Amino acid sequence: MPIPGNLLTTAMAVMPHTDPNKALETALSLDVPFWPQLPNYSYYEDMYVQASEHFPGILLDMENRTLRFSMEKFTEELEETLSNFNDPSYFDISKTYSSVYHQFLDMDLADRPAIRGQLEGPISFGFNIQDQNERPILFDDTVRPFMFEFMAKRINIQLDRLKRLNNNAFMFVDKPGLQYLFSAMSGYNDIKAKEDMELFFTMVERPRGVHLCGNPDWDFLLDMDLDILSLDIYTNAEIFASYASSIKRFLNNGGIIVWGIIPTGFEAFETENLDSLTKRLENVWHILGKKGIDIPHMLTKSMLSPATCCLINPDKEKTVEKAFASVQRLSGQLREKYDL
Repeated sequence: MPIPGNLLTTAMAVMPHTDPNKALETALSLDVPFWPQLPNYSYYEDMYVQASEHFPGILLDMENRTLRFSMEKFTEELEETLSNFNDPSYFDISKTYSSVYHQFLDMDLADRPAIRGQLEGPISFGFNIQDQNERPILFDDTVRPFMFEFMAKRINIQLDRLKRLNNNAFMFVDKPGLQYLFSAMSGYNDIKAKEDMELFFTMVERPRGVHLCGNPDWDFLLDMDLDILSLDIYTNAEIFASYASSIKRFLNNGGIIVWGIIPTGFEAFETENLDSLTKRLENVWHILGKKGIDIPHMLTKSMLSPATCCLINPDKEKTVEKAFASVQRLSGQLREKYDL
């Protein structure tokens, strides 16, 4: 099913709200809504914690807000997990880990151009979760292949549920740690990661894509078999524009780019306005046009979003809500300007 372009709006799922209803209302204000992830409301709503549900070996400490891993516990629990591999409810997100997800599933969203879900990706999850020896589980040759299969299963189950609400549902695999693959200190290089990720995406149903706020080697992602790529263009405009040939290939293969242009941090948001942000975004498009990309075609394969998520603003959720409203206004102006 197609993912809409034409500069329609969506956003990252992590939001600073402590009121799930208000967060959901804000998410629904965009063209392509999603279910919010609310770590300030509950530690269960942390994106890593949500991804960890039923993963064998997990040590979740709600009081101290820590998430760890035990190989001994993994060995003990693996058989139970495997025995539930054909149970969709086992791999879905429970109400304990996200009440707002289940509110979202109860809504009538069939008239939306699309809806979206998300789950933390296996590389970021594996980097973030450490075992009893303070070693990321991504480096464990026993845990890693299981983790990729486990996360693919969870993504597919969620996508299936969302498609019952809207035929154009799609999934983001969130990758906030992906840029660390390109550090010589990571211990898990981009060659191995590319091999693993290509195998991973053969297990993930379409439509599927990646969202990240960092700055990886963009060829790494643009060359993958993705339907959509979401990025922080506000911060990474100059670097991303230097990958014009890969961007062109991605677009010609049917890929959608989500241009994250509205800052959600309080200070950055206060220094910008729609005119300055339009200029910043169109400057990137102009550079790509000079490098041979058909801009009208690109815009039909583009969406807009806030640049990043933000949990630490002094005004809590207010700036984030303003950013959501601003991206909707920017979309309206640009859609009119480019006759979309």
